[in-house]
Amino acid sequence: MKTWFITGVSSGFGRALAAALLAQGSQVAGTVRSEQAKADFEQLAPGKALAFIADVTDHAAVQKAVAAAEQATGGIDVLVNNAGYGYEALVEEASSDEIRRQFEVNVFGPIAVLQAVLPFMRARRRGHIFNVTSMGGHVTFPGLGIYHGSKFALEAISETLAKEVKALGIHVTAVAPGAFRTEWAAGSMTRGDRTIRDYDTVFAPLRQARQERSGKQIGDPAKAAQAIMQAAAAEDPPVHLLLGPDALSVVRAKLKSLDAEISVWESVTLSTSFPPD
Repeated sequence: MKTWFITGVSSGFGRALAAALLAQGSQVAGTVRSEQAKADFEQLAPGKALAFIADVTDHAAVQKAVAAAEQATGGIDVLVNNAGYGYEALVEEASSDEIRRQFEVNVFGPIAVLQAVLPFMRARRRGHIFNVTSMGGHVTFPGLGIYHGSKFALEAISETLAKEVKALGIHVTAVAPGAFRTEWAAGSMTRGDRTIRDYDTVFAPLRQARQERSGKQIGDPAKAAQAIMQAAAAEDPPVHLLLGPDALSVVRAKLKSLDAEISVWESVTLSTSFPPD
């Protein structure tokens, strides 16, 4: 059985994945934010479930947690960068403090975790890193521009890292879920204040729809967990893994639209070189 290290195992995807792994006998180390959360997680499977208190934005705490997990488990085989949250705000209205926090949690945090884990994986010449992004790391919707920026960034970092560590026996997969029945659009969502009425027509219906769909999404976190476990067991795992029919539909539509736009402007694209000698 492999040993997994998952950030954010208190709820959502992290909890669902940890529960599925523990049920099959795997050892799971995870990060939590409080002593109570630590106790709750470790009660799931005493001796198999290990929790470490660490906020991914506290890079010193991340290093300490990873080192402790390595020592306690004998070595991390699979890392899942799951911790993150959504920030809903129009780009013009977005708070600079909230923009920085969104990137601290969704981008700089995962980088800190994988940088802490990679030296151990390199030494063993094996490992698998999963970075949980979003279909919002491929497509965009009004009101989520800052969130999209963080997830696009993590997709690019994951793809690049996959190329850097492939020869070292380490796999990297960016997992892009669609809408799943988690707290993403509810308790874990930070919603910016509205101040500019010019955006009401485009944004107000979208904010209301997100709130109304919360808790009714088609995606099942338990099935997402099974999909991640399947990818972890694959001999040739994907670099990009979409989860959910909505993710598949909107990303395919985006790729088709992008290809069409590139074709329309192809002559302009090709007009920018020096003449051949």
